[in-house]
Amino acid sequence: MNRRFHCLAWAAAGLLTGCAPALDWREVRPEAGGITLLFPCKPEHQARRLPLAGAEARLVLHACNADGATFALAFADVGDPVRVGPALAELEAATRRNLSADAAEHMPLKLEGATPNAMTRRSSFSGSMPDGRAAVGQTAVFSKGTRVYQATMLGERANAEAADTFFANLRLGP
Repeated sequence: MNRRFHCLAWAAAGLLTGCAPALDWREVRPEAGGITLLFPCKPEHQARRLPLAGAEARLVLHACNADGATFALAFADVGDPVRVGPALAELEAATRRNLSADAAEHMPLKLEGATPNAMTRRSSFSGSMPDGRAAVGQTAVFSKGTRVYQATMLGERANAEAADTFFANLRLGP
């Protein structure tokens, strides 16, 4: 009985002090995103208009920070199939440029429901944050119809297990 009480007391103390797992995975279905994915924290979202592949597009971003990393999903409808490949290339290049990453290692990305495109891939890179801290990241770019997506995980250190969980649970829907 004392041992059980002791365990319950520790559990209650953990709750009272805000103790939570570093990565609290939850399913997220962004409104009008046509995608389901797992985030390790509750993402906040915002949208803005910006130039993408030669025309303005409304880019929606969902992002959160957990365990020293930022997890994000951005998507936009570019409206023209000809703009999809260039938009995917721009999204990936912008991430590398923002982190001063010279090169990336590309891996194939198999995603059921994605529209076939030569730019569909998962990439890893290293660089530095704007404040000079080292950064490592992975990004996946893909499309469905004229909607382009970029899933990204960035941090000061690599967490292969978290990255695999994040990218393996991307699910395109109707």
